[in-house]
Amino acid sequence: MTTPPDIPARNAALSLRRGLRLLDHVAERTRNGEVSVSLGTLATELGTSKSTVLRLTAPMVETDLLRRTADAGFTLGLGALLLGQSYLEGIDLRAAAAPFLRRTAERTGLTCHLVVPDGTDIVYVDKVETRGTVRMGSRIGNRLPMRNTASGKAIVAFGEPDLLARVLAEPVRAMTDHTITDDVRWRREVDRTHQRGYGIDDRENEPDIRCVAAPVFGHANQVVGAMSISGLASRFPAAAVRELGSGVVRTAHEISVALGSSSAQLALNRTATTRSAR
Repeated sequence: MTTPPDIPARNAALSLRRGLRLLDHVAERTRNGEVSVSLGTLATELGTSKSTVLRLTAPMVETDLLRRTADAGFTLGLGALLLGQSYLEGIDLRAAAAPFLRRTAERTGLTCHLVVPDGTDIVYVDKVETRGTVRMGSRIGNRLPMRNTASGKAIVAFGEPDLLARVLAEPVRAMTDHTITDDVRWRREVDRTHQRGYGIDDRENEPDIRCVAAPVFGHANQVVGAMSISGLASRFPAAAVRELGSGVVRTAHEISVALGSSSAQLALNRTATTRSAR
């Protein structure tokens, strides 16, 4: 009796699935703080024998996806780290944020911006306008001081501790009659930004333009940029800032989750729990 030709392929696929499950078990226990996972534990969790576990782990140890520990257990190897880094480095901030910016612009009828920090400035890396939005002078590649923008306040409020001092050390240029030039007042505004989760530019950078921005976090939970909505003050009244600000924070968290931020995922989970409890 001959063996059907598809049997080896099915066996290989089964072994691959088991190997991936095994790798996932080790990764999950590592995330939970375990130094290593024993051979017996893996056999129990996979519902198989120790010899099968050894057979499945052999190629992963050879390629450094797994590493044997001093107690004869297993932990993730350098190869797993390099794979994860390659994945994270392949996530482009602009590409990840694009669908969220489009959705927000369409929903609010306001202009959406995506910026990244560069020293004590912000740089526009994306801009989305819809048919009904008022055309603004901002352009991709433009640079502005953090001091005068909602995005800058959001980045400073949630960024590195020394960033606030560096921004305050820069000379202030009053762009409009509403630009906050007093250091003490601006510092208080940064504190408020941290408390509510979003920064506000109330006609401080351009006359009659109001803006709200929230920070975007990367996979290491560090600030990598900010997203904002902007519009004429007549179409974006002060009374709408709180509601729209909460929406910007939620969208910025969604972008952050797409970039791999665990802290943003926790924040979204807390928001969902609070809403369901109401």
